[in-house]
Amino acid sequence: MAGKDLTEKTLEYIRALFRDNTDGHGADHTLRVYRNAVQIAENEPGCDRELIALAALLHDADDHKLFRTENNANARAFLAENGVPEDRTDRICEVINAVSFSRNRGKVPETPEGKIVQDADRLDALGAVGIARTFAYGGKNGRSLEDSVQHFYDKLLLLKDRLNTETGKQLADGRHAFLEAFLQELEKEGTL
Repeated sequence: MAGKDLTEKTLEYIRALFRDNTDGHGADHTLRVYRNAVQIAENEPGCDRELIALAALLHDADDHKLFRTENNANARAFLAENGVPEDRTDRICEVINAVSFSRNRGKVPETPEGKIVQDADRLDALGAVGIARTFAYGGKNGRSLEDSVQHFYDKLLLLKDRLNTETGKQLADGRHAFLEAFLQELEKEGTL
């Protein structure tokens, strides 16, 4: 695991960076991704847990939907300020860059760490939290109810079959079923 000091500093940084975020990509999302990644990593022998922890915590620090940065500028600046060597920072950023669904459509990360953090992020787009995040993002960005529901078909329902790790797949099963039940209820209520 990342050293307690660095993990705590990263958590503080993320809380400050996302202080005013209300679209489902805030510090609460990052903390869930971090917890998911730690849980998955426990079942993946030989992975670099410190790298996973830092990449999970910083995975949205330069998200193109939220920031106009290049080359992971926010994550790199934070890591440099905290004495993380450049080669280690490069590896962390490689994992971060492998996470995004929209930017990596169909691409499987090359490293075990990338696979774990990608799964951890995708898990947070499923289940009750995934539903809440979809509508929070939609509301903040002017999406109609119909457009937000379409997002389930364009992305969320595809995620279960695109997970990389056995632990991720197991965690996704119930969450995916919840998405399907939610959509069935919406249809019954005549919303779709």
